[in-house]
Amino acid sequence: MRNLFFCLGLALTLPMFGAEIKIDFSNFAADSTPANFHGALAGGGSPGDWKIVMDDVPPLLAPLTDQAPDVTKRAVLAQTSRDATNERFPLFIYDRETFTDFKFSMRFKIVDGVAEQMAGMVFRFQNESNFYVLRASALGHNVRFYKMVDGIRTDPIGPVLDITSHRWHTLAVQCQGNQITCWLDDQILMPPLQDNSFPEGRVGFWTKSDAVSYFCDAEIDYTPRTPAAQVLVDSIMEKQPRILGLQIRALNARGEPRIIASKDKAEAGRPGDDTDTKTIADGAIFYSRIKDVDIITLPLRDHNGDPMAAVHLRLKSFIGETRNNALTRARIILGSMEAEVTSSEELLR
Repeated sequence: MRNLFFCLGLALTLPMFGAEIKIDFSNFAADSTPANFHGALAGGGSPGDWKIVMDDVPPLLAPLTDQAPDVTKRAVLAQTSRDATNERFPLFIYDRETFTDFKFSMRFKIVDGVAEQMAGMVFRFQNESNFYVLRASALGHNVRFYKMVDGIRTDPIGPVLDITSHRWHTLAVQCQGNQITCWLDDQILMPPLQDNSFPEGRVGFWTKSDAVSYFCDAEIDYTPRTPAAQVLVDSIMEKQPRILGLQIRALNARGEPRIIASKDKAEAGRPGDDTDTKTIADGAIFYSRIKDVDIITLPLRDHNGDPMAAVHLRLKSFIGETRNNALTRARIILGSMEAEVTSSEELLR
């Protein structure tokens, strides 16, 4: 029986979608701005002031004994700016991952505000003009879902509920395909919604106007997204499994070549070399042969004919094969890739 309870507990804590991120604000000093986020602003007014503060937070689970503390002083995220501009929406966006199918949950506490007392989450965020929101209002006594499309806010929908300020609540949203399910304090708020506006995007925290709100215990349970470049490599390898090696290499923001997709997925993220830089900059082609393996680097071109990445191929050579023969074989593979991805925006998604 004891083993049964252990197994049940383990099953309940396993990620539902396959991977999990827990955002721990205790890793950051008080008054600092957490790393791996950026502030954004929808609407007008001044940017939000997002920083770490210390606050009393009750445990997520009921204490096992009466001697356990009711609250613990912990580092939490706070939005403290009090700019009362009406259509002002400070956002704090998590940068490390883009999510497609996921459940995003967090705890929030509405602390202060004269014009507004709100807190919420933003999800499938594209930019400051395009995203979904789930938010709670202490003054408005409601929880609402809405979307922002090209800077235009749709009519909010959701139930009338008493949202107590100065108390921690839980808010959660789950996206599976075009279906969106919302919770407050572990209770489903409304029937699942369906919307096709944003199939993927980032997640983050949301406030409005002069609302001062705190956030903690953010978790993202998600299905890892396969980058478009890796999807392309996988597609080619499925069609031509005898290719010994296939990599796509691109330049990062600092102009350094990096492997962004590979037959061997463990190679993704590793550095490229100078040949990649020359291939991407000038369309240069490189060829060498080591024993019976042809090693070829060619430019992957967009629909305008401009190099957007370097393709690194390793092909088994055959008896009597010339350099031109090997390049012809490589160009056929390259043509299949260019037919599937025609722009750097598609490739780097």
